[in-house]
Amino acid sequence: MRAHRGVVCTAALCGTLLLAGPLTACGPTQHSGSADPTPVRIADAPARLPVPAGKGSRTPDDFNGDGHRDLVLGDLVKEQAHADDAGIGIVYGSARGLVPATRQLITPRGQGAATKNQLPAVFDAEETCDLDKDGFTDLIVSTDPPYDGQGRPPVPLQILFGSPAGLSGKAVHLDVPDAARAGNDWPDQPVCGDFDGDGAVDLVLHATGGELSYLRGPFTRKGAPRAAGAPIASPGEVPTGQAADVNRDGYDDLVVRTTQGTGPASVVLGGPAGPTRTGVRLPAGIDVALGAFGHGKDLDAAVGAMGGTALRYDLPETSATGKLAAAGSVLDAADFDGDGLSELVSSGSRLRILHGRKSGLATTATVTVHPPATGTTRVLAVGDFDGDGRADLAVRTYRSETKDTVAVFPGARKTLVSAQPSVTFSTSAFLAD
Repeated sequence: MRAHRGVVCTAALCGTLLLAGPLTACGPTQHSGSADPTPVRIADAPARLPVPAGKGSRTPDDFNGDGHRDLVLGDLVKEQAHADDAGIGIVYGSARGLVPATRQLITPRGQGAATKNQLPAVFDAEETCDLDKDGFTDLIVSTDPPYDGQGRPPVPLQILFGSPAGLSGKAVHLDVPDAARAGNDWPDQPVCGDFDGDGAVDLVLHATGGELSYLRGPFTRKGAPRAAGAPIASPGEVPTGQAADVNRDGYDDLVVRTTQGTGPASVVLGGPAGPTRTGVRLPAGIDVALGAFGHGKDLDAAVGAMGGTALRYDLPETSATGKLAAAGSVLDAADFDGDGLSELVSSGSRLRILHGRKSGLATTATVTVHPPATGTTRVLAVGDFDGDGRADLAVRTYRSETKDTVAVFPGARKTLVSAQPSVTFSTSAFLAD
């Protein structure tokens, strides 16, 4: 699952960077916190409220189009250990932020599209964007279609379309034309972005070694792209994270890895023909975050590795480099104080935020975030959930397969994020629905 990604948007750049979320999957990290509250029991979950009907918006991750950002929870607790996957949870937003009572459970049985008369057993949240250009964010999920191992495998991706009622109806299969595929690899790892600059969201997928599938939007409600040509050559085969217009030329760009996991990556630049030009090559690492960290007019890259975080400023040419030895290997970026510069969220032995400044990032200006529960904590999403122009930090602390706590820390001008979360809940609430 890729609900959490290292490439994320600053508050000032959300319209350009087109996300969610969750931008690579983040590895669990241990954190110490204050007293561990008892997670919400199923019987104590707030009664579910109806999803407010929206009219469409350009807000990222806004499935019901009411102008307020929603949260995707790709990993929910279970009624008992080793039980089947509970599904995907959606918590809808409001003018005050996320409302845990306004929630929706997405399951393969409830919303999945059958392949050869067989419903999927798995739904993993992969990417969010408005594929059909109707003002409602759509959710792309990966599934497990039947495959006998012979020839070209089926497309494992399905689309759930947003609407005034949120994610509604059955999913549809993503249509990847045979001409846009290469080899017999699974077409997966979707990344959304307007790579050809026409105002519609496109999709890039893994094809096979050194090639990517490029599907031009907008997409129909049956999951078909407007156009799709032959696979495009690429410096890697694993598209990663959210797209971002790193050099401000009106075309979204993306990061492509050479392999899954740790390895070198490159920034691939968009243009009228799509993402076909290789820009700067990035050093090997576990995670990549793009943001305006303060060194120049273009976006910058932070590459997390076990030995520290490498910095590349002013993409794609890279006017300066640096290294943060104390930063962690799992990264996110967002503008928490609303000054137009990105902060870097570092998840390692601690959950810390490094302040973005005009001179760039520095480890001398950091804020440590203390989750309200003990356990394994990871970043779920960064984004402006309360509409105040500052990004907020959503984290999940995992205690066991049946216990967790989700907390949202609002962005703040002086302290980057508030010391106390504005919202806390357990994903066990979805088990009551």
